[in-house]
Amino acid sequence: MATIVGVQFQKNGKIYNFDANNLEIKQNDYVIVDTAHGIDIGQAAVGSKVLEENDSKIPLKKVIRIATEKDLQNSADNRKKEREAYEICQKKIIEHKLDMKLVSVEYAFDNSKALFYFTANGRVDFRSLVKDLASVFKMRIELRQIGVRDEARMLGGLGPCGRPICCRSFLDEFQPVSIKMAKEQNLSLNPTKISGVCGRLMCCLKYEQDHYEQTRKLMPRIGKEVITPDGNGTVSDLNIVKETVFVRITNGDSSEIKEYPLEKIERTAYTSAAQHAEKADQPSDNQEGNPASPEQAETPSDNRKNNPSDGGQNRHQKRGKPANQNSSGKNKEQWKAEKNDSARQNPALGKPVMRENPNRNIQKPAAEPSVPETKEEKSSNWAEAVRKAIDSMN
Repeated sequence: MATIVGVQFQKNGKIYNFDANNLEIKQNDYVIVDTAHGIDIGQAAVGSKVLEENDSKIPLKKVIRIATEKDLQNSADNRKKEREAYEICQKKIIEHKLDMKLVSVEYAFDNSKALFYFTANGRVDFRSLVKDLASVFKMRIELRQIGVRDEARMLGGLGPCGRPICCRSFLDEFQPVSIKMAKEQNLSLNPTKISGVCGRLMCCLKYEQDHYEQTRKLMPRIGKEVITPDGNGTVSDLNIVKETVFVRITNGDSSEIKEYPLEKIERTAYTSAAQHAEKADQPSDNQEGNPASPEQAETPSDNRKNNPSDGGQNRHQKRGKPANQNSSGKNKEQWKAEKNDSARQNPALGKPVMRENPNRNIQKPAAEPSVPETKEEKSSNWAEAVRKAIDSMN
């Protein structure tokens, strides 16, 4: 058993547990505690309470004492020094021409160091700035880069709802937020409408996400057919907040959209699975015409080596179809017969089209074979030639 107290170092910051050290500490009391960064002052967000078992294996640090008026005055003086240090550091950043934005400055309770918080788009080489600041303040200087959400928490502001931003008011830790949450909540995906002061997605998108996820599981999907008191219809839209369903009911050529509570909506029974089961039990015509032999059905898969002539029939039977049946449900012989019939009806079907190459040289048609002349024709031709020669001489 141990008595613990919850201490908060920043407004709406994370609460850390400390050992009360047998002190009666009430809520909102200021206490001096020993932290990993040294002695610091904080406010008790949770008063002293008895903890039966300590879940953490690391021992809790103890509260040194309850803050006195001198401690509170020292803390107020540090707040004034922080404002002066902020102005000095801002001028030094301009002199060194560094691409960084100073957010805030914190002084340690014992004035042992000063911590400067800044934001930047990338890595910044601030070694020269640290040396310059150390020569001015004569203490240890630390520069820490933070994110835009931490900046919004430190500076504060008003959100789109008109109230102070959540991280400055009551949030002690940032929860991961994704664009999927905005889609499930049917919000506009315009970045200016779903982004907060920090420029990131608003933390409040996380608040109702669990309700949307649980309610959406109970409601039918858009496009599904449902049964309503006015008849069957198709779901056109959902209202998760009101838990109502918009159904489009068709009457002849006209249709009407009506809103019904989720309790009055019934989903249609899906019988497709039962129909498929009945069809699987009834043998088809092709299976009746070519039933698998009982020997093939009883042959185990281990006997494939001993029965190489099975043609892989056992493998097809395991998959739930006959051995001589293809994926379309037809027997191989029937499929070949249909293919031959189509080839007879359309002889040109399936034959490749032979096209002439336009770049190929056109060959001349071959000459007709000459008929050999007989001896009588040769002699008559010779006699006519002699006769013509004699006539020319005369």
